[in-house]
Parts: sequence; structure tokens; C-alpha cells
Amino acid sequence: MADDPQTGDDPDPANPFGALGLPFDLSQVDLSEAMRILQSPGPLNWEIARQVAEQVALEDDPSETIAEATRAELVELARAASGPVVTETGLDDVVALPIEIIDRRTWVARHLDGLKPVLETLATTMQTAMAADLDAADDAEVEAATAGVLGMPMGADGMRGLMGMLGPLLLGAQTGSMVGYLAQHALGRFDLPLPSMHPPVITFVAPNIDRFAEAWSIEPRDVRFAVAIAETVRAAQRTQPWVRERLVEIATEYVGAFELDPRAFDDAFGDVDPTDADAMAQLAQRPDVLLGALRSDRQRAILERNQQFTMVLEGYADLVTEHIGTHLLTDYPRIHEALRRHHVERGEAGRFVEGMLGIELDRTHYERGQAFCAGVVERAGMEGLNRLWSGPEHLPTPAELDAPGLWLARIDLPQ
Repeated sequence: MADDPQTGDDPDPANPFGALGLPFDLSQVDLSEAMRILQSPGPLNWEIARQVAEQVALEDDPSETIAEATRAELVELARAASGPVVTETGLDDVVALPIEIIDRRTWVARHLDGLKPVLETLATTMQTAMAADLDAADDAEVEAATAGVLGMPMGADGMRGLMGMLGPLLLGAQTGSMVGYLAQHALGRFDLPLPSMHPPVITFVAPNIDRFAEAWSIEPRDVRFAVAIAETVRAAQRTQPWVRERLVEIATEYVGAFELDPRAFDDAFGDVDPTDADAMAQLAQRPDVLLGALRSDRQRAILERNQQFTMVLEGYADLVTEHIGTHLLTDYPRIHEALRRHHVERGEAGRFVEGMLGIELDRTHYERGQAFCAGVVERAGMEGLNRLWSGPEHLPTPAELDAPGLWLARIDLPQ
């Protein structure tokens, strides 16, 4: 086996999977369980993803609990938020939406399930790209590479079989690591405009909300109410089926357009090639570099379309949340700034997920979306802005994003 890629030491003989860069020890489960995990069907090992995500999500608080008083207050605040949200948005289906108060483990389960179609498309695309690169190498190159890593030469067919097992394992580990990290910070279901076809649920990750309030020294009830308003607005947007469909459609199109760029791959990994097991470990540890080597020119236009859509969604949600919060919470300006920073400062894992799904938004994007919405309201009121939800044909073009009057003229609203 190769040296441990993180420490340079010899791998732990008790954990033969350590040299693959996996953040867990399969030697701690019995053989039948290990084989069941390894043989999980599909391009991404979802059992590994679940186990890793839960491990990462709960690493600093494995026994998190939610008090009944907290649950009752969050339900009360969500119901209190629904009236003003309907008044502002006109999306009255939000009143009937279920309310969930969950912990990080449940957040993990919800998002692994909701993201499954998009992530499987990504995994299939990556596997296809890697297999094509392996097909381009002759047996002599493959045998030389595998002899140095595995202690025995292996031809291209054998290496394909090994990659067929290790690829889903490593992608599952990376997916779980990213989802688990996001679960440590998520306040609700819609912190990121993640693609999901599931009907919306007003969701609160109670332990994270209280940690956020403590970190910012803000009254917990005020933070809970502000999160309730924000989650209710974003859930109201997703009561429109076309909004959910468009998020999934664009994200699926984006991940399906990944292509392996051999030059970018070589620049990132030097002499390491995809037939080397150590390279697989490096890919697991540096997913951002892998994504950079897989990005294609086709994705630029898709990314721009997705950014235009999501910045409108987020700009609208910010404007409505701020309008309601300012009237109902005396400390709302400070809460608003804290929540905005929370949205744009998610760290490496957040940036990876955004890059993986083509939903990269920085502070400029959020401000541009909010400026468009504010410009429409100034000219035609909230009733004019709410024409957005009539259908995808009412989404602003890139030029209209910077000139709300053009959008109003196109949809024939008086100014």
C-alpha cells in the first residue's frame, strides 16, 4: 500500500482504507457489513455518503437534543410569519405547508435524498470522464502504474473493475463530507438554493439556530423569528412547481456538462494519473481541484443562467424578509447583517457544493438580485414584483436585471 497521503507515514494496517483518503475506518464493521457497503449499487455509494455525513455533522455534538419548549416556540413563530409572508408575496399556499424542527442528522438525511438525482448525474459524469482517460492509456502504462502502487501489475480491464468499486466509494465519501459540513451550519432547509423536486417544508435546524444566536450575542427568540420569516419566504417561492423544476433542471444540465481536461488535470496533479490509487486519494482530499479539471466551456453559459435565476430568488427573499423583519423586530438590522454574512461565508465545503452544482453566489450577486427587486417595487409595488411567480417567462433577462424598467415594460406593467 502507498504511504498515508495526509501524513506521509506508512498506512495503519488495521485500516487498509486509510491510504485511500477515506475519513472513516471500515475495519470497525464486520465483514458482511463491509461487503454490503462496498457493493452498494450505482455510481455513488449512498451508504458511505450517509455514514460520513452523519459523522462529520455530529463531530462536535454527537448527542444533540431539542427541548420541547424550543419546538413549540419555533412552530409558533413559523405560523406567526406565514401571515405577513402571504400579504407580501401573494403565495398563500405557504400557509398549509408542514413545519419541521430537526437536528443535523435529519438535515443530512433530507438533503442526501433531495440531491440524489443531481449528485448521481455528477458521479456518472465523473466516472465516464475517468474511464475515457483510462481507455486512452495502453496496458503497459496501466500495468507500470499499478505495479508501483498495488504491488502487482494490473491491466486496463482489471483497473476498470477496481475503479468501478473505488469510484463510488470515494465519491460517496466526498459527498458525505460536504453534506455533513453544511449540516453543521445550516439554519433551515433553504440556506443554499439547492435543487430538489420535493415539495417545500418550513424547516428549522434548532441546534444550529441557537448556536448562531449565541455566537452573535442576539436574543434567541429574535433569531428564531428572523429565520422563520426567511425560511417561510423561501418555502413560499418553492410552492410554485416550476421554481423547483427549474432549479433541478439547470443543476442537472450543469453537472452533466463536466468534461475531463487532461491539461488542467496534469497541471493540478503533476505526474499523478487516474490509474494510480494515490491519485484517487488526492482527488478525495482536493475536490475543488478535481472540479476545476472537469469544468467545460459549455458550463459557463449554464452557470450564468443559474446565477441569474438564483440571484432573483435570493434577492426577492432578502427584500421580503427585510421588509417584514424591520417592522416586527427592533434588532433586525443586526440580525439581517449576521444572516447575510452567514449566507456568503460558508467556507471551503460551501464553495465546493456551490461549484459542484453551479450555484456560485457571492455578496455581489445577492446585492444585484435585491437591487432588481427593490427597483421593481419602487416603480410598481410588491404587486408588480409578484408577477415573477406567474411562470418562468416572467424571469428577467440579464439586461433587465440591471434595468428593472425594461422588465416592467416587457411584461406590460404600468410604472
